[in-house]
Amino acid sequence: MAIKIVQKRSLATEKNIKGNHLLFVLSDVALKTFPFIKELDRKLKRTHKKIASLAKEPVTIEVQDGRLLSFVILDKKINTFQRHTLLRKAIQPLVAENPETLVISVCGDEASKEMNARAAVYVTLMNSQRLPTRKKETIKKNIKSIELLGIEVIDKFSEEIAVVTGNTLTRELTMLPPNELTPSIYRTKIKSLAKSNGWKFEEFDMVKLKKMGAGSFVAVGQGSEPQDAAIVHLTYKPKQIKKKIAVIGKWICFDTGGHNLKPARYMHGMHEDMNGSAVSLGILLSATLLKLPIQIDCWLAIAQNHIGPKAYKQNDVVKSLNGTSIEIIHTDAEGRMVLADTLTLASRLKPDMMMDFATLTGSMATALGDRYSGVISNRSELSCLAVGAGSEAGERVAAFPFDEDYEEDLESGIADIKQCTLEGGADHIHAARFLHRFIENNVPWLHTDLSSSNRKGGLGATISEVNGFGVGFGVRVLKKLLSKEN
Repeated sequence: MAIKIVQKRSLATEKNIKGNHLLFVLSDVALKTFPFIKELDRKLKRTHKKIASLAKEPVTIEVQDGRLLSFVILDKKINTFQRHTLLRKAIQPLVAENPETLVISVCGDEASKEMNARAAVYVTLMNSQRLPTRKKETIKKNIKSIELLGIEVIDKFSEEIAVVTGNTLTRELTMLPPNELTPSIYRTKIKSLAKSNGWKFEEFDMVKLKKMGAGSFVAVGQGSEPQDAAIVHLTYKPKQIKKKIAVIGKWICFDTGGHNLKPARYMHGMHEDMNGSAVSLGILLSATLLKLPIQIDCWLAIAQNHIGPKAYKQNDVVKSLNGTSIEIIHTDAEGRMVLADTLTLASRLKPDMMMDFATLTGSMATALGDRYSGVISNRSELSCLAVGAGSEAGERVAAFPFDEDYEEDLESGIADIKQCTLEGGADHIHAARFLHRFIENNVPWLHTDLSSSNRKGGLGATISEVNGFGVGFGVRVLKKLLSKEN
């Protein structure tokens, strides 16, 4: 990460602050001594507000010498998501001016200062990264340094930096236009990332997958020319290994819907249907930077869902890698098709746990909107762990049921299972029941349906609409799994 973080234990004063863009993070409405309190008081009186209002809505002012100041109160009782949201609102007017240096001043007791400093640095780093744009005139300048006053954090924000780095990779990939991220291009990018990070790289191309009998994945990949779809397997193997975890991601570079062609309104933005795979890569990168004692096998299901002479059709019956026959009901339910064979491959290595990420169903977005993502697991304790991890990371998830009777809706008269139904309803649960049929060795499994991967106006810590949701959550899941062993 190119941004330099300078820490100083000394408290901020109006005289020792050198920057022009300043964030003041207060922990208590009772605080009466902090820089520029008179200027803040005048602004509050003019707008008929009290200082306590800063706990709900930050205030930004410009002082006489031209400096831009933002004030926010972070109460100890608020959760991580609320803390990140308030900080995002507080820094947004500051980072909008593309400053070279942003000064963060934290006030309060030591515990509050460290908690708030970590959150403020995290949110600032998250929103100071250069993201893809193809505009001729607009080149965003990166913040070069953050100056933190009031505390010195011993670990120098190692976890925050690692998560932001992984999140930035996720957002960068997700935001690339589809002509710049075909399966072939993406596979080349992954190979380069693997080399630079010391990951083992393995590829299963269409020829190999056909020979293996991975008919579920091949059905989707065969509709595109060139047939450059593939399953990519990356392995991070540290010297010390306490857990073996598989992370699986759906990467549909562009989703037309296939023969069940999407209308224009719903096809627009379908280059982001690869977000699950980008999240998986982001988690892998963050875990590598943190040197977590976990072997991570990352499986990426890379394809496009196009229409053409070879594209799969409604009423086709295909056979998956584990021998299960599948009746095709709707060609726009391609995500679960590419994930099915990928989950089989991942589970055959018998990891301690596996988790997948996918922008999988519209019904999850219907259930939750775009503020939460949903999780479903074949272990109730994993669902509970995931909800807790989401709360801690500031990336909220809600757990959904996994009862067997939902699978009755997928009974087929011609195959072992239907791919989906045409009735809609609980498709997010149907999808999970479908995917579970392809997991071997009864491996504990956590499925994440990324309904909150894109939100207008930002979400939580992130100002950008494409928010990289899942990286912070995924890293927190890994750390909680490790803590259970200790």
